[in-house]
Amino acid sequence: MASSGETAAGQRPVVTRFAPSPTGFLHIGNARTGLFSWLYARHHGGKALLRIEDTDKARSTQEAIDVILEGLDWLGLEFDGEPVYQSERAERHAEVAHKLLEAGRAYKCFATTDELTAMREAQKAAKQPMRYDGRWRDRDPSEAPEGAPYTIRIKTPEGGETVIQDAVQGRVKVDNREIDDFILLRADGTPTYMLAVVVDDMDMGCTHIIRGDDHLNNAFRQIQVIDAMAGIEDGWERPVYAHVPLIHGNDGAKLSKRHGALGVRDYRDMGILPETLFNYLLRLGWGHGDQEEFTREEAIAAFDIDAVGKGPSRFDMKKLLNMNGHHIREADDARLARLTADLIGPQADVALLTEAMPVLKTRARDMNELAEGAAFLFKQRPLAMDDKAAALLDKEARARLSAISTRLHGETDWTIEALEANLKAYADELGLGLGKLAQPLRAALTGTTTSPGIFDVLVLLGREESLARIDAQAAG
Repeated sequence: MASSGETAAGQRPVVTRFAPSPTGFLHIGNARTGLFSWLYARHHGGKALLRIEDTDKARSTQEAIDVILEGLDWLGLEFDGEPVYQSERAERHAEVAHKLLEAGRAYKCFATTDELTAMREAQKAAKQPMRYDGRWRDRDPSEAPEGAPYTIRIKTPEGGETVIQDAVQGRVKVDNREIDDFILLRADGTPTYMLAVVVDDMDMGCTHIIRGDDHLNNAFRQIQVIDAMAGIEDGWERPVYAHVPLIHGNDGAKLSKRHGALGVRDYRDMGILPETLFNYLLRLGWGHGDQEEFTREEAIAAFDIDAVGKGPSRFDMKKLLNMNGHHIREADDARLARLTADLIGPQADVALLTEAMPVLKTRARDMNELAEGAAFLFKQRPLAMDDKAAALLDKEARARLSAISTRLHGETDWTIEALEANLKAYADELGLGLGKLAQPLRAALTGTTTSPGIFDVLVLLGREESLARIDAQAAG
């Protein structure tokens, strides 16, 4: 019976890897796996490596690769050394296949496509598991027609079981009879995924493989390559595996497009801060007592793989947005001002946004809301009115705006306290609540019915601009 190799791997300096395939975006589930892998290495003082599995040339464009690198950079995941590109290592992958062939741990398979199709159809008809039947395992290659194409298949154990002591899933095993002699090298000489991954893991010195639990079945196959090469080359030791449950939607189904955004870039474009997504992904399936929010340093200090749960976690957009609102309120005002200015455009004044940020950020749940809430500061006269704001500005409201303008033209102390006292006195004269004045005034000043407190708006716009906007609407 094969053992896990965990003790041997545990004695070496920790080396993890994150190995995304370029598919056009960095999937939120992959990002969490990358985060866990990165945190584990940082927590144990080891190395976190990045490998781009770009062997699918149809999808692995430079643009797709750049999206992954950009997403990781945005999340603040800095990996050690330069990324390894799997497509550049095909010769090494083939070299390992031929070493296994020379050592008798692999063999040439000359089965044709038609033969393999007939084999599978017969297995299906007999209700047997569909797997390669080993027809060339013990045959002499000389039996094949001269020049016939062949694949290279590994010789897997014909008895016993393979056991993995998974750091998340616990002890898992498979009967070796369920693992067929899978292909290492295709007939055209290109390596299969199963070979390339394990060769790269070993050559990169990976001691811990943290990935989604949809790869658990692959681990039983990849271990066969590791064990077979262990007696051929030095450095082939089984890593510690940690297969992390997938992320599900709120309905319990595997996360998909119908649940909303899937890529890290999508969440950035939605106005989620990177520290929010970092923290939210950290807490998806991992816990540390009752603590909900972590700084990067706290996460590194606290994270270990044994606190990852075995069950799938559920992605909750409402919780993410609430957490994002909290992070916005906690964020540095100057940084938020710069981010908001980028969303508003060249007309934005970063200095004014920085000054306004303490009142702008109190209600925003995302950066787009923050930018929308700040846009009134940079509008040009005459202000465009949204429908709700326009509905407020009837004849009576415009008359009150005219009276407010007269009072404010005489105001010499343009502060929140003085302006509030002035307009409250006017409301009292009219026998109205202050809100009856504030709503049309807000419409006149911002073109909307939502904004920071009306006196904050007056102070932020300044005396000249505020009065000009009020007078423009009072005049109709």
